[in-house]
Order: sequence, then structure tokens, then C-alpha cells
Amino acid sequence: MANITIEPATANRFDDAQHALSGGGDGHGCQCQWWMMPNSQWQSTTIEQRADMLRDEMSAQPAPALIAYVDGEAAGWVRVGPRTRQVRLARTRNFAANSQEPWDDESVWAVSCFVVRKEHRNQGLNARLLAAAVDFARAGGARVVEAYPFDPNAGKKIPVNDLYHGVLSTFQDAGFREVARPQPHLAIVSLDLAG
Repeated sequence: MANITIEPATANRFDDAQHALSGGGDGHGCQCQWWMMPNSQWQSTTIEQRADMLRDEMSAQPAPALIAYVDGEAAGWVRVGPRTRQVRLARTRNFAANSQEPWDDESVWAVSCFVVRKEHRNQGLNARLLAAAVDFARAGGARVVEAYPFDPNAGKKIPVNDLYHGVLSTFQDAGFREVARPQPHLAIVSLDLAG
């Protein structure tokens, strides 16, 4: 049985973050910066600039994400943090019009991105990462954790690279409740940590 540990994405783990982000999908090119800037800025940045931005984030507190290790190898990633820092979320029409939480509330955290290296998929890492993200948010003072997963059972084929949002059933299994369905395949889910 594999030994799985999950640690904050701190500055000393930058190389591990790069390994986790480069194992399939768009993680390497994105550097987990998609939600961190408006589209105009995104379009004008290079991968190297995004990597520098991620390095800066990982040097600050709280850590912007968590890294999953399988037998010591960086295998997965989840972005979790105050929603106000993930500026594109509030600029995304489907989310902005449908969230039940005020967009300026620092106590609302968002889980917005998952990456799992191809060789470590289908081992339940997303569920483990999500559980750790909820604990991390709670420890960081979050009142609510919100996310924007896809529902692959809604009849629309979802490209694998788009599953970085997470899958609805993973969130439901973790106790999140669906609060909106902006599109048939896209949900907004929420977990109240105050109760």
C-alpha cells in the first residue's frame, strides 16, 4: 500500500510543485495562475513569468496550495485559499452571478484547481487532497469553502484537461452541498465550516 502524505506548497517545495504540475494536463503551462489574474494579464504572461508568480506565492502565507506525495514523490496538487485572492473567480460570470457568498468576504475560501500526475490517477488522490484542503482552510480561519466542480454525469463530454475544477461527486462525498447549477455540467458547491 502506498504511503500518501499531503503538505503545504511552501517555498522549499517549489521543485516538488513543478513535478506535480507537469505530469499531464495543463498544469505546467498554467503554473496554477489561471484563477489569479484577469484574462488580459494571463494572455500577456509567459510560462516562466507564471512560474515566478507561483514561486512568490509559495514564499508567502498562507501557502496557496497543498501537494500530495505518494511514496515520497510529488504526485498531486490542489489550490486552496481565500477566494478574494483568486480574482478571476469573481470575474467569471457563471460564478459571480450564482455564488451565495459576498465576493469581498475574506472568510470564504475556494478550492479551484486539482492536478494529479497521470501515473497516480485513479487512486483517490483528489478526495485525499480535498479533505486536506478543507482542514487547511479551517485552520486558516475559513468560514466557508466554495468550489466549482464539473458533473460528468450531466450528459456533456468533459475534456480531461477541464477536470482541474474537480468532479462533483468528490465534493458531495466530502459533505459539500450544491448551491447553484450555472450550467447543466457545472455546479457551485459549498461547505460551511462554522457549524
